Amino acid sequence: MHCLVRAATAKRSPLAEKRVSSFRRNSVEAQNPLADASNVIKHCGLRPAIGPFPRRIHIPRPSHPLTIPSMSPYTAEFVGTTILVLFGNGVVANVLLTKSKGQNSGWIVITAGWSLAVAMAVYAVGRVSGAHLNPAVTIALASTGAFPWAKVPGYILAQLGGGVFGSVLVFITYYAHWAETPDPALKLACYSTAPNIRRLGPAFVTEVIGTAALLFGVLAFGKVALGADTEHAAWITAVGTWFGPLLVGLLVFAIGLSLGGPTGYAINPARDLGPRIGHALLPIRGKGSSDWGYAWLPVVAPIIGGLIGAQLFVALGF
Repeated sequence: MHCLVRAATAKRSPLAEKRVSSFRRNSVEAQNPLADASNVIKHCGLRPAIGPFPRRIHIPRPSHPLTIPSMSPYTAEFVGTTILVLFGNGVVANVLLTKSKGQNSGWIVITAGWSLAVAMAVYAVGRVSGAHLNPAVTIALASTGAFPWAKVPGYILAQLGGGVFGSVLVFITYYAHWAETPDPALKLACYSTAPNIRRLGPAFVTEVIGTAALLFGVLAFGKVALGADTEHAAWITAVGTWFGPLLVGLLVFAIGLSLGGPTGYAINPARDLGPRIGHALLPIRGKGSSDWGYAWLPVVAPIIGGLIGAQLFVALGF
């Protein structure tokens, strides 16, 4: 716009004024103000403050077409959930285990680590399976008719398997620290969740609310912000764009900061039950009970919360 200002304010001779008027009357580009202004400046010998106006912007296209992944979506769910648990429970172990470099670094580190774990896992497998990584997500999407029920069992088994395998990798990574940590509860916390106040009713409600917020938020990203047509397309759109996984990770970060205090925000049966099975099977020195009396809650409550979040999204007409 600087050249327009200079063209408008420059002092011109009567001859230059006459040439400007003549050019404007005869210009075949009069319907394009930017092109006309650029040509006026050039024709009249005025020196623009910036370069000439571009008539066309070239957007380069990828030199190679996108390839269709050959990985099975079930394998992708296994791999994605493994990444999720490795980084997520890994940051918990880093904060809680004795003599770890990150010992006592606090809740903010745990919630940040979990949010990045979610983002990295979604980036890894989002274009292959949709990166559900969570039985509550799979069941909720199927309940809206946007995901086939026939695929639900396979997805859930893959997610649970990834949860177990991810917990094995955490065990190996922090192998030297299990014996150094005297508190069995801290060791269990590196695998699964538990409420700080042992009241199952409030803990159940907390997990329902947190998972409902997760489903509602991700569907809103895809359908409202990015314009997808269906609930499943909304999920795929949210996790399939280059910035979508970061948004999902930020949503998990917000849930952890705001709602994670009472229970540790499982909001994912595979993230809790898979590692809990790993805790029961692995030779962790000095471990205690795997707390099976509580194990049902972070499975059932997130499933109910996911159904509520997805159905509420549909009922409100988004």
